[in-house]
Amino acid sequence: MRTRRLGKSELEVPVVIFGAWAIGGWGWGGRDDASDRAAVAAMTRALSVGVHAIDTAPVYGFGHSEHLVGQALRESGRPRDEVVLMTKAGLRWDDERGKLSYEGTDDQGVPRKIYRNSRPDSVIAECDASLKRLGVDHVDLLQIHWPDPTTPIADTMGALAELVRAGKVRAVGVSNYSPDELEEARLALGDVPLASDQPKYNLVCRDIESDVLPYAREHEVGLVVYSPMEMGLLSGKVPASREFPETDSRSNRPMFRAENRAKVNAALERAVAPVAAAHGATVAQVVLAWTVQQPGVTAALAGARTPEQVDENAGAGDLVLSDAEWSAIDAAFTGLDLNLTA
Repeated sequence: MRTRRLGKSELEVPVVIFGAWAIGGWGWGGRDDASDRAAVAAMTRALSVGVHAIDTAPVYGFGHSEHLVGQALRESGRPRDEVVLMTKAGLRWDDERGKLSYEGTDDQGVPRKIYRNSRPDSVIAECDASLKRLGVDHVDLLQIHWPDPTTPIADTMGALAELVRAGKVRAVGVSNYSPDELEEARLALGDVPLASDQPKYNLVCRDIESDVLPYAREHEVGLVVYSPMEMGLLSGKVPASREFPETDSRSNRPMFRAENRAKVNAALERAVAPVAAAHGATVAQVVLAWTVQQPGVTAALAGARTPEQVDENAGAGDLVLSDAEWSAIDAAFTGLDLNLTA
């Protein structure tokens, strides 16, 4: 697996990182004991095949994902210093301060209100809770999950720098920040580097190409992009005829309308499938390879709930597309006419 330095930090991460959102269950059709066992098996497999970084967050299953990540780390037998653990802070379901970000029902039928809360005391409390759930004494990267308009960025960065000095966090990152917010965070951190931002980016969601990507390249801020497969849409395995249960968040996402899935699948068949055939790879592997070859992108998060999915994702980390292949795929999806109105 190829690795890259994450911004100006000391962290070396694989170009494909295990994304642990789905294993939390919320928004992915729920969870049970069997899916938990499969998730732990998937993560232990990942750690054995070069995917030595795992990204999670407290809000993924309301602590459940972090518990499973900690279990996988223990069962894997890998030394702690050989694994890059990445988690987040700033989305609270147990503290009503801050801005209400989401209100709904989780996969267990429990009503939830999620607040953007990046107050210093909250960030420090969340870090301590994450360490306990993960069963470790430090995390390698702590990221602010979403901007909190009720808290000055400088205050939040001060708390993160304090956690670095305390040895609880090795590097500081953010997620879903604009260039202006990135600049404010970078300056506020002083001599602590802003290691990374975590934005959404894939072949059909490309907004960051006009602002965040150029900023990251100029200031050497790493980008760990999420949803590179657009929740499976770009795998070529989601036909237009498929129906999703109400517990699956894809059931009401405009991107997953049947008409959009048909257009995406046609582009995949036209531009990606021939490249996959030429490399003896899958469509999903080629899509991941395209993503991490975008200049400025350090790594991509790829979720998996089985060891077989892990192996497929890991294979993408060693796949290098030619300039012509990359450009042909890029052209096929640039300006793809999708209906994304609410």
